[in-house]
Amino acid sequence: MTAIDDRAATQRGSSDDAPPPRRVRVLSFSQKLSRWDLKISPYLYISPFFIMFAIVGLFPIVYTAVISFMDWDLVRNSGTFVGFDQYIWILTQPHFWTALRNTFSIFVLSSVPQIILALFIAAMLDRNIRAKTFWRMSVILPFVVAPVAVGLIFTAIFADNFGIVNGALEAIGLQPIGWHKEPFWSHVAIATMVNYRWTGYNALILLAAMQAVNREYYEAATVDGAGAFRQFWSITLPSLKPTLIFVIITSTIGGLQIFDEPRVYDQFGRGGAAQQWLTVTLYLYDIGWGQWNFGRAAAMAWILFIIILVIGLINLFITRSLVRDEGFRAEKPSRRIRRKERTR
Repeated sequence: MTAIDDRAATQRGSSDDAPPPRRVRVLSFSQKLSRWDLKISPYLYISPFFIMFAIVGLFPIVYTAVISFMDWDLVRNSGTFVGFDQYIWILTQPHFWTALRNTFSIFVLSSVPQIILALFIAAMLDRNIRAKTFWRMSVILPFVVAPVAVGLIFTAIFADNFGIVNGALEAIGLQPIGWHKEPFWSHVAIATMVNYRWTGYNALILLAAMQAVNREYYEAATVDGAGAFRQFWSITLPSLKPTLIFVIITSTIGGLQIFDEPRVYDQFGRGGAAQQWLTVTLYLYDIGWGQWNFGRAAAMAWILFIIILVIGLINLFITRSLVRDEGFRAEKPSRRIRRKERTR
């Protein structure tokens, strides 16, 4: 047999051993429709939220940004482009810096005690106590009360002349406090109103997160001799990290946008005679609806948006650094093992 015959036989053998060609599967229209439904339907289910957000959320944000660079005429619904003049005017006003100082003061006096107290209440409600449902429902009741009603109640409590708190102070021989005259004490009164409304709400959110923690961790810690505080610090708090970040961010946004409580703290709603409790949102409201200058009001809204964004990112970084989760704690031994292996 020649070399040509051997090559031909080899080609015939390889062709006989080759697998048969795969049949092309033709999908029917119903099968294609089923595949499209599987891929597209999740996006259709969540699309109403994004459509509504684009209409009532994203569009006003962009529209406000455009107005902030204009000298806007509300009657003609048009404006003249002035660049950053509105922002420069806001930043050069003494009232803006007073309002910013008051806003940060009220924010610190309300958010920090609020989160600490909410953690304590949630931890108490998470324990095995009687009438759990009653106490949990009682915690959320202040959140249901209207802000105007809260303002009327606390205005009577913190009245300068005939207030309940000053009456109690005079009864024990102390001097009354000027709750509406002194800036610090007015901030304390407004922060008390904020804490009264929002502490229970945050406590229930944290309680829901505590209920999701595996109870076997606590049983094992009890067997090892860990006390209640040690269990809270080593098990509960690390497990609450995502929820705690959410609560801190929402408290930051609400604290820096505070409007209802200082608005109803007196009968005028202008932040006090000497701007003792004037906040950024109150000043923004006065510029927009008091002075009818919507260009400057839009510029101030964007300044407040940037401030909230920066403070929110700082709080997020601090919370993620201080509150360690299980993954972070498990990461440290692995790093130590790697260092030991490298030194060997």
